[in-house]
Amino acid sequence: MTTDANTHQQQPQRSHRDYYTALHQAAITFTSSLEPEQVLQSIVTSTSEAMQIDACTLRLLDRQSGQLSLSCVHGLSDNYLSKGPVNLTHSAIDNEAMCGTPVYVPDVRNDTRFQYQEAARQEGLVSVLCVPLEVRGEAIGVIRVYTKQPTTFAEDDIQFLTVLASLAALSIENSRLYESMRSSYNNVMGALWGTQSLVEPTETTTTFETVVRYHDYQV
Repeated sequence: MTTDANTHQQQPQRSHRDYYTALHQAAITFTSSLEPEQVLQSIVTSTSEAMQIDACTLRLLDRQSGQLSLSCVHGLSDNYLSKGPVNLTHSAIDNEAMCGTPVYVPDVRNDTRFQYQEAARQEGLVSVLCVPLEVRGEAIGVIRVYTKQPTTFAEDDIQFLTVLASLAALSIENSRLYESMRSSYNNVMGALWGTQSLVEPTETTTTFETVVRYHDYQV
């Protein structure tokens, strides 16, 4: 994890809820729905409440463009969100996190690794913690948490967000598999009833493969 040792020592320790309880509640929330929008919103809301931070974003990687597309947000203004695209080639923080390393930035206003420093200043953002969303060792995106005052993210904060991100990543993948399976089912039923043509099977539309992959994540 990347950090500034001197700043880290000077910052006050912040209080937070019991993380074991928070993880249990988050797990219940994440599994309560397979609808993508509900799952994503529950992730950023649960994270913000549990860590008592000012804002949280979840970005998923678009492998074709190399951009981290904003999927859900809590606590940031429209002006900040319209600052521009987040690309792995220009965002050292996200690039490092996507390699599997949590990244703690004591003050984004003074750290050149942060892609949009001026926008952060205008938004009043100071400290950031960024961790990867990983499924079976593969990063599919990142979760960032922000505070508007100098904040020390202690080891238990980092561990909590890392575990929460793992639960979130599995929840996102389950939601994706559910959507794929539902689409395959509708495709097959539409073909049977003559309302649409059957789409050629692919890795993501083959009903059998989708069911098998979905089952793998349930055991």
